[in-house]
Amino acid sequence: MTLLSRAVARNTLPPALLLAGPAGVGKRRVATALATAINCLEPVSTEELPRDACGACASCRRIARGVHPDVILIEPGESGTIKIEEVRDVIKRAGYRPFEACRRVVIIDEADALVPQAQNALLKTLEEPPSASVFVLVSSMADALLPTVLSRTPRLRFGTLSSNDIAHVLVRDHEYEEADARAAAADAEGSVARALAVESADVAEARATAQRLLQQAARITDPVRRLDVVKELTGKKATPAAEREQLAACLRVMGSLLRDLGVLALRGEEQMIVNLDLRSELDRLSQSYDSGRSVRAYNAVDEALAAIERNASPKVVADWLVLQL
Repeated sequence: MTLLSRAVARNTLPPALLLAGPAGVGKRRVATALATAINCLEPVSTEELPRDACGACASCRRIARGVHPDVILIEPGESGTIKIEEVRDVIKRAGYRPFEACRRVVIIDEADALVPQAQNALLKTLEEPPSASVFVLVSSMADALLPTVLSRTPRLRFGTLSSNDIAHVLVRDHEYEEADARAAAADAEGSVARALAVESADVAEARATAQRLLQQAARITDPVRRLDVVKELTGKKATPAAEREQLAACLRVMGSLLRDLGVLALRGEEQMIVNLDLRSELDRLSQSYDSGRSVRAYNAVDEALAAIERNASPKVVADWLVLQL
């Protein structure tokens, strides 16, 4: 957002932009924040953001509610596509002066859903955009757009979010408890959308199971007794598919715990720890999982996840894994 804020402050913002990156990392939120910063009636300035929205003026409030006449959002309809009629309508509206804003902002969310005819209809406007309008395309599959569209829209790339960032968003915006947010973030693969798509209770249970398994593996050296522990990982779900998903969720969270143990073993910075709310438990586990063991266990979890994705038997995978920890 800093780069965009500077461009707005210096009046060097391109007339068309493509915000591209993984799903669920805040691209649409940034597009809306950009529209708000452009049209705020009482903009504010900080060292990081030379121009930012106040969030309180009439323009900011209307944009937040989605009712500002000069901030237009296009997104896929029930068919899952964006049709040419919608694009033609917004092109026509973009040709007029804004009703009240400094600049009209057209946000096309999931732009890869534009049908080819709609993309072609948009081309001339992207080539010669109206001076008072800005087009912001948002996509998690940017390469699905026509090359001619891509060549006319400078791309701003988004990466995945850190687990700490995801946990912060879940607590701030979605009323998660800290522990549930940390558990969901550990299994989110850098995406807030993925974190929200799963039941927090299921993820919290998976993390608790993974934690217990690592604790028991640290205490138990006898292979037969270790195999008894596997019952926690399998056999709780009604179908093989559900059982594989349960085990996969537990493995993904276990991987994040082992990564944290590796950070502790190497005396890394605390902000690198994903499961920060389990710091005291991690400190105790780190006495059994030094750097070498953490890496070996993490690699074993990675192999187990790959086997699950190939539809291997959850029981066989779990039995093998617990002997590697």
